[in-house]
Amino acid sequence: MAGNGALEQLKREGRIVVVGASLAGLRAAETLRDKGFAGELTMIGDEPYEPYDRPPLSKSVLLGKASADRTALPRLRSVDATWRLGVPASGLDMAARRVRLADGDEVPYDRLLIATGVRARRWPHEGEAALDGVFVLRGRDDGAALARRLADGPRRVLVIGAGFTGSEIASACRERGHAVTVAERGGAPLVGALGGVVGAVAAELQREHGVDLRTGVMVTALDGDAAGRVRAAQLSDGSSVDTDVVVVSLGATRNTEWLAGSGLGAGPRGIACDAGCRAFDIRGIVTDDIYAAGDVARCPHPLFGYQFLSLEHWGNAVAQAEIAAHNMLSDSVDRVPHMEVPAFWSSQFGINIKSVGVPSMGTEILISQGSLESRRFVGVYGYQGRVIGAVAFDQARWLPFYQELIEATAPFPPTFATVDRRPDGQRPMDADFPDPSVPSHGPTVTVSGYSPADRRMTFAPAH
Repeated sequence: MAGNGALEQLKREGRIVVVGASLAGLRAAETLRDKGFAGELTMIGDEPYEPYDRPPLSKSVLLGKASADRTALPRLRSVDATWRLGVPASGLDMAARRVRLADGDEVPYDRLLIATGVRARRWPHEGEAALDGVFVLRGRDDGAALARRLADGPRRVLVIGAGFTGSEIASACRERGHAVTVAERGGAPLVGALGGVVGAVAAELQREHGVDLRTGVMVTALDGDAAGRVRAAQLSDGSSVDTDVVVVSLGATRNTEWLAGSGLGAGPRGIACDAGCRAFDIRGIVTDDIYAAGDVARCPHPLFGYQFLSLEHWGNAVAQAEIAAHNMLSDSVDRVPHMEVPAFWSSQFGINIKSVGVPSMGTEILISQGSLESRRFVGVYGYQGRVIGAVAFDQARWLPFYQELIEATAPFPPTFATVDRRPDGQRPMDADFPDPSVPSHGPTVTVSGYSPADRRMTFAPAH
């Protein structure tokens, strides 16, 4: 029987394949090499580019302050890998331990990390989506194409969807002086992620910065001219918007279709994993050679009732990739769980927005510091009598304190007096999240139940 030293040596040899050559894939590859993996490493990516950073695409690239081809992620170390770029994975044979590629090739593995992330949800009407002037924003090519069109000076930009990405796009367009209309089917911007109380502040910000914000409406059709260029949008309230640029920002779709029929526990909500990033098969049995990390993974979190969380966060992609890489090289007793508290940030309309925890699970919110009117505040979210999340508008320095409350499962409302010690005495209020049965552009954290085989999707909180 091999000793621990021999087992560890075996773990550091063989063939590891990483499907997904973006942030999570790159950081996992770097961690594998850093921890002594000396075997064959293959990186598979559907885009022809080496890993690049996505957040600048909706910020500095659209502002014309950076070009999309200058967003490469910094390399922390050499990964000494074989790069298969521009050819997406098309299938997985778990029994033969092979990844099938769209060009017909197959790549064998001993251990596999899936970090295929998400893609932008496109406009559902194919003919309208193909009109010149209709964009989505997810990849480098998307950012470059939209930046070129904005540089041409459009008559009006219509943004469909006021989640974080849609709001950042609207902010960049206004900063460049373009006329902007935002159509949001929810009651306010950011309402799916932060609730109606904070969403009302976001709505005021947009309107004060000159955005023509339309809430509670849906775009029902995009009209084009004889040359195939978009010219107008029809709204559900009977109105129309004349526009020559439309940016569809309706959330993301997880890249799991290529796993259909593989036997892996993967679907529209992502790949079900244990807390150590090991993927489940469709029977709910954890695999020992397949891992997942980043936006495509859904893992149970002990701080949030062991429910499966899917996180579209930059920091989560890095942390999960490092955990997955460590566990791929470790014996069972040395594996560690992914227990990072989710954190997210956004910059829009001159405000720095940061959150920790899972605000979208909250049923109540307490403005514990600052005020909604000043747009400088911290809101603390409560769920079933405990602190579950916090959001800061231009008050990010306080978030580590609230993160500690979340980690300690502190009671809600917090027992301490507010720092401001205002005489009016703040009280918790309904966080005013939309009814989860009504589609919205959604939280950046999706709570999707307990069982990897559960086919229902639940957004928390429920009213």
